[in-house]
Amino acid sequence: MPSRRSALALLAGGSAALALTAAPAAHAHGRPGAPRPFGRYGSPSRRLDPATLYVDAHGRGDHTGVQAAVDAAAGSGRTLVIAPGTYRETVDIPADRTGLTLIGASDAPHDTVIVYANANGTPLPDGSGTYGTSGSATVTARPAGLTAHGLTFANDWLRADHPGWTGTQAVAIKVQGDRSAFYGCRFLGHQDTLYADSAALTDFARQYYRDCYVEGDVDFVFGRATAVLDRCHFRTLTRTDLAAPPYGFVFAPSTAGANPHGYLVQRSRVTSAAPDGYFKLARPWVPSSDLTAHPMLTVRECRLGAGIDTDEPYGTMAAGFPWQEQRFAEYRNTGPGARVTVPANRPRLTASEARLHTPADWFGDWHPRG
Repeated sequence: MPSRRSALALLAGGSAALALTAAPAAHAHGRPGAPRPFGRYGSPSRRLDPATLYVDAHGRGDHTGVQAAVDAAAGSGRTLVIAPGTYRETVDIPADRTGLTLIGASDAPHDTVIVYANANGTPLPDGSGTYGTSGSATVTARPAGLTAHGLTFANDWLRADHPGWTGTQAVAIKVQGDRSAFYGCRFLGHQDTLYADSAALTDFARQYYRDCYVEGDVDFVFGRATAVLDRCHFRTLTRTDLAAPPYGFVFAPSTAGANPHGYLVQRSRVTSAAPDGYFKLARPWVPSSDLTAHPMLTVRECRLGAGIDTDEPYGTMAAGFPWQEQRFAEYRNTGPGARVTVPANRPRLTASEARLHTPADWFGDWHPRG
């Protein structure tokens, strides 16, 4: 039986195998003892900016762990430069760290990995219960204005290690802040990988994900944020615990009913490690804490691989909240998974409607880079 770390790497394919190994990155400046673990971003001895802190597991920075650096980065507008390596820890970024920037020093997300292995059903250390879905997150990002570049956020908890568990949600990152932006990052997990959310029902947190990679199986991009996922790659994983489809769902938005904008996925692609037609594109999540939710998802100008079920690309999570009554739509998608075999099951925007489904409409006065 492979370890949970090696098993996740195998399921994810060769690209993830490097990221989840324990050794630091292959770049020369990332090796233990190499002179420049922070590359072009300076170092504690030649700090590019007084507001910058350096993280390196081998002791060449200001801190050896990410959480320790977050704790030290009080105030607004701080930057953490993180040297290549695998940081096995949970990280909770408080809401008062506004304008925080996290940078993977090699600029390659495979090289710098923040990973842990808690799930919804993992017992709390004090025996008082379990972590729950939100508590399972490897990283919880609460502040407004957070930006991340070139990092991997992972949760390598595996169902195979815990047969019989029902609380199998295992979040890699939960993002709550308005004006949060992620560039060239990877999000690795299985169920509930990327939790793009907000701090409260009345907070319509705007988030931007550009050139990112997200993998998982069940609802692996979910939450109530106003999120644009632009030029991203979504990879559906195969499952050995199920004998028949569906294996899971890519998106599970839980947009607040009062929010006019949910998830906008554009210029992206969906590929699969599973057999053809074994995945749904999305299902609506109407949580028990907000029965007035009206999930919204627009997928436009994307390439959908053969892993998507073309006859029934959408599913329903809870009785009483069918996907047909939600705000789901597609526009000019291509690929075998975008074939229209049952027109009633592929809600499509007109050209005039599509002009209102753009990042400018989603974000208003916020203009993220890119």
